Amino acid sequence: MNVEQQIEQINASLTKVSDQIKAHAERAEKEIKAHAQLSDETKASVDKLLVEQGDLKAQLRAAEQVLAKLQNGGGGPERVKSLGEIVVEADAIKNFNTNTQGAVSVKVGSIHAAITSGGASAGDLIVPQRVAGIIAPPDQRLFLRDLLNWGRTTSNSIEYVREEGFTNNADVVAENPSNPKPESDITFELDQAPVATIAHWIRASKQVLQDVAMLEAYINGRLTYGLKLKEEAQLLKGSGVGLNINGIYTQATAYANPGVVVQNETMIDRLRIALLQVELAEYAADGIVLSPIDWAQIELTKTTDNAYLFATPRGLAVPGLWGRPVVATKAMDADDFLVGAFRMGAQGWDREDANITVSNQDRDNFVKNMVTILCEERVGLTVFRPEAFVKGDFDGVQPTPPASSTPPASS
Repeated sequence: MNVEQQIEQINASLTKVSDQIKAHAERAEKEIKAHAQLSDETKASVDKLLVEQGDLKAQLRAAEQVLAKLQNGGGGPERVKSLGEIVVEADAIKNFNTNTQGAVSVKVGSIHAAITSGGASAGDLIVPQRVAGIIAPPDQRLFLRDLLNWGRTTSNSIEYVREEGFTNNADVVAENPSNPKPESDITFELDQAPVATIAHWIRASKQVLQDVAMLEAYINGRLTYGLKLKEEAQLLKGSGVGLNINGIYTQATAYANPGVVVQNETMIDRLRIALLQVELAEYAADGIVLSPIDWAQIELTKTTDNAYLFATPRGLAVPGLWGRPVVATKAMDADDFLVGAFRMGAQGWDREDANITVSNQDRDNFVKNMVTILCEERVGLTVFRPEAFVKGDFDGVQPTPPASSTPPASS
């Protein structure tokens, strides 16, 4: 008996046992109505059936696990496929060169010159057993998206309520107050955020399309990276004009020291005061966004005996200040900063996951054996309270000065 037959037999037995349990339940209901208790015979039968049902369910789970392993080649849990594998394994892509219908679209979750098999383009990659090929520029990791909560939308715009202010008048009151209890006030404003389309494309030859390894590498690397890089810039500093997202930095509240006196103010001091400004707006800041240049300046802070305060060149250190993670991104200009409550003060929205469309019906592609590869996505952003974010610059503060590695002597 194979595994499929075994599962079928177990399911049949489970159905039979369930029917028997149902029949005994009806009998038990009658006995309780008539005698206010169950007979020993009925109770013993039900107990036996419940044990048998549990055993059958355990056997079913075991058989299903065996079947899953067999379907996956006898290995462990099925590996999650990469974006490139999803595209190149799609039947539409496999049959593209015999397909005369035009465009092929494959949903994958996330390239200006045409890519061909010529020596000046992708030819080096197609040489059999060649180890070295295109040396692409290094990709940076994008973290701003990870600071936000994300949801899904089915519309081309998002209507939401923006909190403009909160007056907290909560107070203690008597058990039977003679005056009305205190009233607090929250001011809201109805707002709307558009869903933006972010896209780019390249042209490639049919020969390159047949080179599965190269196509997969480009989808996983350059296509996705280029799209997400633009998304990073839009989420942070989108102007909100025309087709652009209204970015967090664009809407954030300007930095203003609430009255803290700081001696010899540094970049680190200013960031701490900005965190305080968010806290005074009734939010808890959970992230800091800096330019890589400014973060390097802070990381290179040393003590008087040249020991690093924030980093160690010999190991890994999670970027962070004042207990908050630091996101260093080129989307932020040098000398500017952004701190805020990213999880509570804003939310990102996915309307259309990144997808790849391959077509030979673009301009003269068909007669030139070329294809157009388009990558695009649709995303939106809502900022519920601008006061939850503070933006500013480091003008007027000195770079982080050397710090003493030993405490000052007491007078």
